[in-house]
Amino acid sequence: MSTANLTQSNQVSQTSNQVPLWAKAIALLTLLNLILGLFNISYVPLRDIYLKYLPAVVRVYDPIKGIEANTQTENYLVTVKQLVAQLPEKGLIDQTTKDRLASLRSQSVALIEENPFMVGNKFATFAKIQRRMRERVGVESTREAFLIFWSIDYLMSENVIEEIDFFESKISPLIRTNYFRNTDVTGQFVDDFWRIDLFFIVFFAGDFLLRSLIISRKNPSLSWGDGMLRRWYDIFLLLPVWRWLRILPVTIRLHKAKIINLEGILAQITHEPAAYLADRVAEFVTLRLINQTQESIQKGDMAKALLSPQPGIKVSDVDGVEVISNRLLDLTVYRVLPRIQPQIESLLHHSLESAIKQNDFYEIVGQIPTLGNLPDSAIKQLSIFITDATYDVISASYSDLEGRELFDSLAKQFQDSLRKELQNEETLREIQSLLSDLLEEMKLNYIQNSRKLTPEQMIDEMAKVKQVALDTQEQEE
Repeated sequence: MSTANLTQSNQVSQTSNQVPLWAKAIALLTLLNLILGLFNISYVPLRDIYLKYLPAVVRVYDPIKGIEANTQTENYLVTVKQLVAQLPEKGLIDQTTKDRLASLRSQSVALIEENPFMVGNKFATFAKIQRRMRERVGVESTREAFLIFWSIDYLMSENVIEEIDFFESKISPLIRTNYFRNTDVTGQFVDDFWRIDLFFIVFFAGDFLLRSLIISRKNPSLSWGDGMLRRWYDIFLLLPVWRWLRILPVTIRLHKAKIINLEGILAQITHEPAAYLADRVAEFVTLRLINQTQESIQKGDMAKALLSPQPGIKVSDVDGVEVISNRLLDLTVYRVLPRIQPQIESLLHHSLESAIKQNDFYEIVGQIPTLGNLPDSAIKQLSIFITDATYDVISASYSDLEGRELFDSLAKQFQDSLRKELQNEETLREIQSLLSDLLEEMKLNYIQNSRKLTPEQMIDEMAKVKQVALDTQEQEE
């Protein structure tokens, strides 16, 4: 192959391997949609983390999930904030401070009894608040712990600044994570992510229909519905529920767009399962084939098919058996016999010599001085003559139309006689038994030999062979 042809071939190969930009853009769009879907699914469980590190995200996304500040806990924190703000000026003795503390005690009791953390499924958070308050005050009752903590006597007996700092750093952040979530008419929590997802679904639906149509146009034997079935995994992009399933079409699209390469990952993930599965399938197929062949032999089905063929489905009008027989005869007459002619001559020479030496006339002639070597020379010439004559006769007869008919008649007679003899029950049983035993040995030897290499070693060997083939191809290019 010339250099120009190689260059052209490489250019065509590179062009066929290139992925259109629009395909990569759509693949990235599906990835963005998947990320948004997973974010929506994980938002509520991870909201406390977003509230701590990314409060702006919470402010933006809370309305989409129907989340609002819980009025009861929000009012509680507002009262604490007001108390903290007035303590430096008025202290603990002031009546306003006493009123704030009394309000906090009553709100604490309501907090414990009504448990506003239940709406937001914040049971663990409320349990942590109670545990920390009990440990701080040193009592076993949560109600008593809150009442003591917000009392003037406790705050005066302790360092009020440290106690307020404790509440601000350990309790307030936990209370602040509580929320109220609205429900719709069906009783389900509000989730307006579908308003965002709808744009993606409409776009992906159009892409799905267009791709299916292109597939059906490229393959006239396929209908539009068949084209859709070819892209069945894209259906997950159109479902407004179970959005995590979109990871399948997204991964496939990213791989096809050559944005990510999953060949190595899939090879490692499926290495052992594929090896053992392939090993089991190979054993199953091989043993099933041998068992069915044994069963066919034992029942006599194979003998019937060979000896008494029945009319059945044929691929063409050509008689395959006849063509093969003629081809074998051609090879025998024109290729095989000329090559073994010296061996045939040697065999005839030996046979003639043995036969003649047993005759008394040979001993008499051998005693005559001038004719002593005559028998050997005559035998050699006779064997050569017989061999050449036999080959010439066979070759001429096979080429001649009448000779060919005689050959065909001989072959047919031979086939009929062989079939007749093979139909003998005793002969047939013996052959069937021998073939069945041979297949049984093949089966046992296959199982024994298959244990010499583990499935992993076979997979590794296949990988080495594949790598050698790739290296060879690269060197040729």
